[in-house]
Amino acid sequence: MIHVLASIQVKPGKRESFLECFKANIPNVLQEKGCVEYCPAVDIDSRLPPQVFSENTVTIIEKWELLEDLEAHIKAPHMLAYREQVQDLVEETSLKVLTDA
Repeated sequence: MIHVLASIQVKPGKRESFLECFKANIPNVLQEKGCVEYCPAVDIDSRLPPQVFSENTVTIIEKWELLEDLEAHIKAPHMLAYREQVQDLVEETSLKVLTDA
């Protein structure tokens, strides 16, 4: 199983616009070969000491059967269109790609 945590820093005041675009694309992604889970999550202010709270961060939680499925996802036409659609809303993106230990 491949686990992905994508951290998206959106521009201030643009989180809801970003989420609207993201959620519109979820049905396309869930139909892709090997997609097990694909959902956005946002920070809550837990006040737990190691947390760095940010209202401008959206974390994408993904699960894929195989790395090849994830690689195909990145190149999918709907993902290319989605990235173009949100490019003016996003400041920075980081990615963690993991497998079961």
